[in-house]
Amino acid sequence: IGSNLSCIDLLAVLHDKVLRFEGPKDGGYDYHDKLIYSKGWVAATAYAFLARHKIIPEKDLETYCADDSKYIGLVEPTVKGIIAAGGAMGHGLPMGVGMAMSYKKNDSDDRKVYVLMSDGEMQCGTTWESALLGAHHNLDNLMVIVDYNKWQAMGRTNEVLNLDSLPRKWNAFNWEVRQVDGHNPLEIERALTSPPLKGGAPIVVIAHTVKGRGVSFMEDKLEYHYKNISDEEYEKALEELST
Repeated sequence: IGSNLSCIDLLAVLHDKVLRFEGPKDGGYDYHDKLIYSKGWVAATAYAFLARHKIIPEKDLETYCADDSKYIGLVEPTVKGIIAAGGAMGHGLPMGVGMAMSYKKNDSDDRKVYVLMSDGEMQCGTTWESALLGAHHNLDNLMVIVDYNKWQAMGRTNEVLNLDSLPRKWNAFNWEVRQVDGHNPLEIERALTSPPLKGGAPIVVIAHTVKGRGVSFMEDKLEYHYKNISDEEYEKALEELST
């Protein structure tokens, strides 16, 4: 739940202000632009926005993580609106690069590809191989959004493997870098929609966020990367989030 709360503001702006939709198809809408949840363990948030935009039925949310439900804790393409499985570290950007390359081959295809990544994925070799490819092939239809909450599964990211100078790393790979407060909707929208400073470069948005944002007893706490909350904690969290 902590991971969901760190990126929910990013995804709210992305879904409500940025992504273009097609439809109706099969009774509901579908995406025109493509979003890959490389950080696939934010499935609860992904499903909530899919229901909000009528891509999946809202009643399906009641089956989240229930026995035999297709709505599991990692995003899977068995769910309408989810185009790729996510959660295996470092796999989302390679897929995003491939999709963006395929769209670029067709001059009339204006689709954009967005990839939501965790900061822990910045430690994966596949991430940097894909970053090289994205810049080499001038994939200006590709945008990476890094949920930089400074935690990963086993501790602080900079203690597990130092990520200092992350913007300079991406700059060195010839990406356009934008940094934002990942909980400021205006900053987020500006970063996601502003035209590139130069043509031909993919863009990375490094969003500084807080794990468990909005719930005082969860904020910046590693244990909420894993633990379920009690009924009492749930009610307290709802109360805080509604004020």
